[in-house]
Amino acid sequence: MNIAAVKTYLVEGIKYNWTLVKVETDVGIHGWGEATNWPGSPLIEAACQHVGQFVIGMDARRIDFIWTKIYRDLHWLGQAGPLLSAISAIDIALWDIKGKALDAPVYELLGGSYRRRIQLYANYWFIDGGHSAASYARQAKETVAAGFTALKFDPFAHVHYGYGDDLSDRNQLSEGQKQLALDLVAAVAEAVGPDVPLAIETHAFLNGPTAVEMARRLAQLGFNCMWYEEPALPETPDAIADIRRRIPLPVCVGERLHSRFMAKRILDLRAADILMPDITRCGGISEMRKIANMAEAYNVPIAPHNPNGPISTIASAHTMATIPNFYRQEFMVKDVAWRDSALSDALPIDEGYFVLPDRPGLGYDLDETILLERPGLRSVSTGRTYYV
Repeated sequence: MNIAAVKTYLVEGIKYNWTLVKVETDVGIHGWGEATNWPGSPLIEAACQHVGQFVIGMDARRIDFIWTKIYRDLHWLGQAGPLLSAISAIDIALWDIKGKALDAPVYELLGGSYRRRIQLYANYWFIDGGHSAASYARQAKETVAAGFTALKFDPFAHVHYGYGDDLSDRNQLSEGQKQLALDLVAAVAEAVGPDVPLAIETHAFLNGPTAVEMARRLAQLGFNCMWYEEPALPETPDAIADIRRRIPLPVCVGERLHSRFMAKRILDLRAADILMPDITRCGGISEMRKIANMAEAYNVPIAPHNPNGPISTIASAHTMATIPNFYRQEFMVKDVAWRDSALSDALPIDEGYFVLPDRPGLGYDLDETILLERPGLRSVSTGRTYYV
């Protein structure tokens, strides 16, 4: 059963483009993968096309061999970025193919399930109003009423995150900006109550002293903090470990840790309470499970990062079903209206859980006609061309 063709689709998403990949075999079985990353999704699509040509003719059943061969043969391109996203997509699609060929769900191939209901935490629940305490509080209540029992948001999102002429916008918060962030968190915490944990995102955009200061000030609010996310960039694992030791909030990192090789340093330094690898960036199902197994040896739980397309959600759920140290999985509550119509079945979200199907492979197919009708934006005008 050899790989005969690889097709790529750059598709409009709610936050940024989805990069979807279809791998076809010479026996008529195909599988779907996803490589979604941001920004620069056209680079991701091009990497998928290049790696797709690289794997033509290989035996689709040799999943780990193919992963390792791509990684080692193209390693001069680096340990992260578009290459790892392309590997992720191919890997996910190959697991889908193998499951279909063996008439078994992917989670069964991975050793069977600890759970069939994957608990989710909500992201992108806050986009229908302005960046105000009242708007966030209202939407938070609505999201909890829909069954979600944990929420994530970035209370610093009102700060200019782009690289403009004045970098102080992202490095030196004014007291007013700091207070607005505190007010947002306080309003959401009051709206949902102490039983709903809140994950506080920073996108690694705060400098070290500010990240420490704001964590301490947030802790004084007394809310139920699920974690404080990315207090420093992944290039500085020592700084992340130092911040973790200095703040009273749990730390979560991992969305920019591409492969087990990058995750190991974070674990060795005890820099994170929770790891959040992204299945479309870290190397797919194979690598996410290896990262999870490694994290288990450090007694660290896994909470997959997943602000992506539907294949990412499905593949992450299959993987999380099979590990003992799963915590929660991210889910985009508000998404493009046509997402479920592009799938062979709607995503099975029930009271804040993803309910795993028992169908072969990932259990879903995609309608290529709909994907072609929803091409992803390739640039936006911000005074210069900027890829999305």
